[in-house]
Amino acid sequence: MIVSANRLASISPTWQDWTPVWTTSGASTPTFGDAAVSARWAQSATTVFFRLDIVFGSTTNFGSGTDNWRISAPVSAAMTAGGCGAGEIQRNGAPSGYSSGAGTRQPIRVRLTTTGTFEFEMSGGNINAISTASGAGLIDASTPWTWDAGSSLRAWGTYEAAP
Repeated sequence: MIVSANRLASISPTWQDWTPVWTTSGASTPTFGDAAVSARWAQSATTVFFRLDIVFGSTTNFGSGTDNWRISAPVSAAMTAGGCGAGEIQRNGAPSGYSSGAGTRQPIRVRLTTTGTFEFEMSGGNINAISTASGAGLIDASTPWTWDAGSSLRAWGTYEAAP
């Protein structure tokens, strides 16, 4: 077999958009509103690659309470996973106790809590070495802070697709 550009293109994954659906673990349903959402994925054999970039807007409804945020995966996973990716969150405005929003960027871990949805877990302190008052946990409308327009969630990772 001769390896050519056409042959490689035929077996290489092709990145494509997906439209994520934002739900929660409870009844409080958020909406993207005018958020800027970029969601891309590719699949090679049974390995799915994904990246998600959300900058929340002025008409974003973050839901309420402590219902954990869920974002739909581009394709069903073979199984749930405690960790399938990483990312970061950042609040635009300064929460109570912070001098600016710039110090609020935090690492997150992406989890597949169902075979069709991602949840996001805080996995470290702020970049300015200050811990959050609420500690670690799954992200929701009030954890780790009250979200605002301009805040962001970015995630990327891989997982095994369902057969």
